[in-house]
Amino acid sequence: MRSAPNTARRSPLTVLLKGLAALLGVVLLGALGPAAAQARPAQAEAAATGLHISDGRLLEGNGNDFVMRGVNHAHTWYPGETQSLADIKAFGANTVRVVLSDGHRWTRNGPAEVAGIVEDCKANRLICVLEVHDTTGYGEDAAAGTLDHAADYWISLKDVLAGQEDYVIVNIGNEPWGNTDPAGWTAPTTAAVQKLRSAGFAHTIMVDAPNWGQDWQGVMRANAQAVYDADTTGNLIFSIHMYSVYSTAQAVTDYLNAFVDAGLPLLIGEFGGPADQYGDPDEDTMMATAEQLDLGYLAWSWSGNTDPILDLAIDFDPSRLSSWGERIFHGANGIAQTSREATVFGGGGDPDDTEAPTAPGTPTASAVTATSATLNWSASSDNVATTGYDVVRVSGTTETAAASSTANSATVTGLTAGTAYEFAVYARDAAGNRSARSATVSVTTDESGPTPGVGCSVGYRVIGDWPGGFQGEITIRNTGTSTVNGWNLGFTFADGQTVSNMWGGTPTQNGATVSVAPAGYTASIAANGSVTVGFTATRSGTNTAPAAFTLSGTTCTKA
Repeated sequence: MRSAPNTARRSPLTVLLKGLAALLGVVLLGALGPAAAQARPAQAEAAATGLHISDGRLLEGNGNDFVMRGVNHAHTWYPGETQSLADIKAFGANTVRVVLSDGHRWTRNGPAEVAGIVEDCKANRLICVLEVHDTTGYGEDAAAGTLDHAADYWISLKDVLAGQEDYVIVNIGNEPWGNTDPAGWTAPTTAAVQKLRSAGFAHTIMVDAPNWGQDWQGVMRANAQAVYDADTTGNLIFSIHMYSVYSTAQAVTDYLNAFVDAGLPLLIGEFGGPADQYGDPDEDTMMATAEQLDLGYLAWSWSGNTDPILDLAIDFDPSRLSSWGERIFHGANGIAQTSREATVFGGGGDPDDTEAPTAPGTPTASAVTATSATLNWSASSDNVATTGYDVVRVSGTTETAAASSTANSATVTGLTAGTAYEFAVYARDAAGNRSARSATVSVTTDESGPTPGVGCSVGYRVIGDWPGGFQGEITIRNTGTSTVNGWNLGFTFADGQTVSNMWGGTPTQNGATVSVAPAGYTASIAANGSVTVGFTATRSGTNTAPAAFTLSGTTCTKA
């Protein structure tokens, strides 16, 4: 999943399976106590500058609540991808977590380079979480560096970071302990925080969990209060990384609620959604619960992973979002729908801005198929700026979220053939003010099934292989001149392979024949656009690729 050695899911399969079994047992033994975080001295609260913690919440310098909605970007491995922050911002993110190196394992990112990154974040109106990646898996990975070495690196950057407390959060070290004796995480984490405070750092500091960030043995959960209390400023936030260990809704909600109930600040500093041989993370619950509890989340990652299953954008190209990227940016509880820009950038999110946008114009429907419809409406106006629109399905007095967009159009997918619907639109601004609802539009979907575009091509590749199984990826490109809204992909396995898990689509397999229906966020394929479907499957021997593919009955060329 990473361009460098896998850090969130690289531990042995047996260990992670043990973690899955233990999550609701061992971790619960380390549950946080019910008491809220101890009160801080009045002078510490009064002296808070920039981003800071108060009552378990991350606040801006003006006291405005700030909820991180963003992604990770692997700068240290791809320093030439200088357009990435602008591209990430264009999709609505308010935060980016930037991978850096302290020189222990990879090429050190020096003061001038880091200063440039901070200015790039500010120019793109993004809060900048800076992290050292060299610490990943310490104690289990012999190549990993220590938190103490990472703390020295941050101290060497003090002149660059001083005065940037409004814009920068210091994430001391990524996943700074593996699965070997994770109890060893607590003391060096505390020491590193105190070392930075002794050096004069006033920034909000972020600390990652052990167990490769996933804390499946509950060490961070059990010791978070003690670590938090050791920071005299109280400006400390904990980061949990959620991958295969968090494959059930209960595992996700139990962990997140434990910190909230204890009054301790937390965010999901990394997470994935696509399944792999270790399990299938429940990203829907992660995102929904983060939104419900007002907790930040930062998806892994923009692009450049060795295993591209977790690339949000393929080859750093913002016009080629993967199905994972579509899910994060445009799906339910995604960035476009829930992100609010930091008020420090002026205008956006200003707590004094109480004026809602005007109601959008009455939507009109086009490109109606059996399973989708495209809606367009005239834009709203606002005293500062309209930042997005929410499309709702209306049924009597009930509303159901249907789509979100930063533009004045959206495609609603997942509809039923031959069914009447009513849709309406709300506008919102960066302060969270919501407009009155637009008038409704009635849409009746086609009776017939989806139709393909004029042409299509399909790329198929195996991106992971192990005894008895493999991981595959299918990229469907619309080579026609009009948008494909709704599709069905058909192909046949030659060697008895059987799909076990799939993301970006829903498979139906009858013997060797596989039929794939789209997920809601992959149903629409723009002209010359593409979507990606990933899967894991079993095999018993030879693993020949399918010889042919059809899209809604049309034969596709092979890419």
